[in-house]
Amino acid sequence: MRGVEGLREKPRNAYLTITLALCLAVILSLFLTLIDGVRRNGARLEAECVTDIGLQSIMAEYHRELMKQYNLFAIDSSYGTATCAKANTEAHLLRYLSGNLNYDDIFLSDYLYRDFLGLAVECAELTGVSVLTDYGGAAFRADAVEAVKADVGLGLLQELQGWMQKVEINGLEDGKEEARKQELDGEIGEWVEKYDGQMVEVNEDQWERAEVRNPTDGLEAKKRMGLLRLVLEDEASVSPNIIHTGSLVQERMRQGQINRGNMAWEEAEGAGQMAERFLFQEYLLRYMGRYGREHEEDALRYQIEYLITGKESDLENLKGVVNRLCILREGANAMYLMSNERKRAEIRLVAAAACTVIALPALTPLLESAILLAWAYAESVYDVKSLLAGGKVPLLKDDGSWHYSLSAALNGSLRDETTGGEGLGYEDYLRIFMMLTDADKITARAMDMVEADIRRTPGNAAFRLDGCFRAIEAHVRIGSTHGYQYDITRQKSYR
Repeated sequence: MRGVEGLREKPRNAYLTITLALCLAVILSLFLTLIDGVRRNGARLEAECVTDIGLQSIMAEYHRELMKQYNLFAIDSSYGTATCAKANTEAHLLRYLSGNLNYDDIFLSDYLYRDFLGLAVECAELTGVSVLTDYGGAAFRADAVEAVKADVGLGLLQELQGWMQKVEINGLEDGKEEARKQELDGEIGEWVEKYDGQMVEVNEDQWERAEVRNPTDGLEAKKRMGLLRLVLEDEASVSPNIIHTGSLVQERMRQGQINRGNMAWEEAEGAGQMAERFLFQEYLLRYMGRYGREHEEDALRYQIEYLITGKESDLENLKGVVNRLCILREGANAMYLMSNERKRAEIRLVAAAACTVIALPALTPLLESAILLAWAYAESVYDVKSLLAGGKVPLLKDDGSWHYSLSAALNGSLRDETTGGEGLGYEDYLRIFMMLTDADKITARAMDMVEADIRRTPGNAAFRLDGCFRAIEAHVRIGSTHGYQYDITRQKSYR
């Protein structure tokens, strides 16, 4: 009986073993599944983290001189070499990704640590880039606006719009006064040549020869010295700097030899355009030099004048702005004289007296116009001298702001100046000229200046703005020794 009972107990022990084996199989399957899920998801998390870290490392390689001088952030894809290419940035990205997935720097990694995920970079490609020169430089302009937007108020914009309105409504930039003055000088010259030395009656029994002379001759003699000499105390102090624009970005854009990005971007439209342009100009005035506030280390000392004039030398750029400034002031001053009856009476008196002496009353209207324009020109010379010396001149003058008397103007006494006054300073007039200049020209010339300045710094002789990435899109593929593969696409920018 005992033997039979022992045989009956053995199946019970077998059932327990089988049950335990089945349970362990289920538990182990679940455990291995969980481990595989942890490995898979952990690998994806690490791949995404490593990709983000790699791209952040790339963005941290912004060009230091570009940031230091112009507060612009961009990746120089040449990395100090003569070749700008996406491949250079891709190589840097691959190095960062591989370094972050490598465990060789862990102490005794071969003995104490095992790579649970087994990840390695299979490819790292830049599928999209945005270049500073994209869209004709609009990308550069947008980044410049971002650099000053928080610091510049828009109150000055309303004043600038008011100044622009006065200039455009009154045609102060037309230069018609100068053209009319030259026309009058020609007509008066014909009269002088025809009647000079004629006999005029002094009294009933005496005749004598009269010298026919233009009352503005004294001023014209001064004008022939050159405007720059009239408005500057020391013309030799003008910067001699010259640049050669043949290798700069504007010329390369004209020749179609520029790198372009492939990332979509839209510029602000509508009412914001005026504000954006104003902020861009304020950025340029803040970071670039001009006459009276030169930056010694820059390729050109008068950079704002270059933006307006576009010549290759400081001297020519300053001449261009001074001439334009004189034309604007001449138009405003002539308009004031024509509206001032008292000063018109002075002009008529001088013209009539001059024509009476030589018995040529027909010359009086021509001489009146010539004297008025000469007086306006003399006042303009004074205005420009004052502005270059740091003074202020109102856009439209009144009796209180008028300076020269008629006799001083006709004699060519143009040496005095003032550094005080009320109205607009030299920088304000530069704002007007910049706003009147085509925005694309201003942008292209500004990029020329940035490129020329950066090239003067050590290690940047071949610097190109069209090799600077302001935003990138990267596609990274990371594989695992356990058979997983992850494709990750990320975009990064400085804005």
